[in-house]
Amino acid sequence: MMVFDVSKQILPDRRAPQMTDVAAAARVSLATVDRVLNRRKGVKQRTTERVLKAALELGFLTEEESELIATPRPPNIVFLLPAGTNPYLRLLGEKLRVRAAAKGRDAPSIRCIFIESFSARALAAALRHHAAWADGIAFMAIDHPEVREAVEAVTTAGIRVVTIVSDLPHPARMGFVGLDNHSAGRTAAMLLARFSKRTSGSLALVAGSRNYRTHSEREAGFLALLEEMYPDLRVVGVREGHDDAGENYRHAISLLEQHPDLIGIYNVGGSSNGIARALVERNRAGDVLFIGHGLTSDTRRFLIDGTMDAVIDSNPDTILSTAITLLCKPPDQLQPGHAGTALGMDIFFRENLPSGFGITPRP
Repeated sequence: MMVFDVSKQILPDRRAPQMTDVAAAARVSLATVDRVLNRRKGVKQRTTERVLKAALELGFLTEEESELIATPRPPNIVFLLPAGTNPYLRLLGEKLRVRAAAKGRDAPSIRCIFIESFSARALAAALRHHAAWADGIAFMAIDHPEVREAVEAVTTAGIRVVTIVSDLPHPARMGFVGLDNHSAGRTAAMLLARFSKRTSGSLALVAGSRNYRTHSEREAGFLALLEEMYPDLRVVGVREGHDDAGENYRHAISLLEQHPDLIGIYNVGGSSNGIARALVERNRAGDVLFIGHGLTSDTRRFLIDGTMDAVIDSNPDTILSTAITLLCKPPDQLQPGHAGTALGMDIFFRENLPSGFGITPRP
């Protein structure tokens, strides 16, 4: 794309039209002309048309140049992800880095920003701040009034919003990209109960935080299925580990010490490596069933060595591609509030792990 530099508007031919001439003819500021010619945000359509008309009539632009500038530019897209030790979220960030580096001429500009985890205030501030550059924002939502208010503000300003992994129902968001998390929780409960072949015993859940709907919905689904089908299996409470490997390790150690009849752990969130470490240290790996989320290099290793029994996954490339597609849709195809298509749920065991696992985006 051509770039017009205000500092280089003095041409050898003093009679040649300048950007200042375009600004005067269009009755706008020089800064506005610069924004129009470089296809930046923040200029109304009728103002853009007036500037281009003036530039064309003055001979500052050719017909071809004017048509190119008038063509809508690819959108600027920001992904907001929680910072921390969650390997699945880091995998999403790495895949976004690869996509951003491979950007083609007509592809959207992508930025991935990691923000303070589990902080509604930090997420709300990030939504407002990055709306200045972005045309669309995809983020892992926290269900909180401050976040809902920020979504209201940025969508009113014309910014498209998509939630990924964890939803925030809001009439102005373009959609949610992620699993049916209630179903995922029910699936985890079914697997633990069937694998254990026990009619009694304790089961434990370790969540990131109930502030994320994805975690509270998985928990609700898990508890609902046990109540319906396995009422004699006892749930010994939900520990919040904030997707931190250290916290998850300490929770797992405590569960193993306090509940000798523990037969299974469901990690509702991420950072399964902390729980795996506790099981190995206490010689309970393979004895206590362990199911978690997100196929990453560490959960793959735990499946292979028998520390984990199953991993529930949603293809990270599909999450990113679907979110980007929603944020790039032409205006006449926009459907604010549309729930989108639920992503497929993959369940991996040691015997069906995919080959070629890595960060290269899948087609």
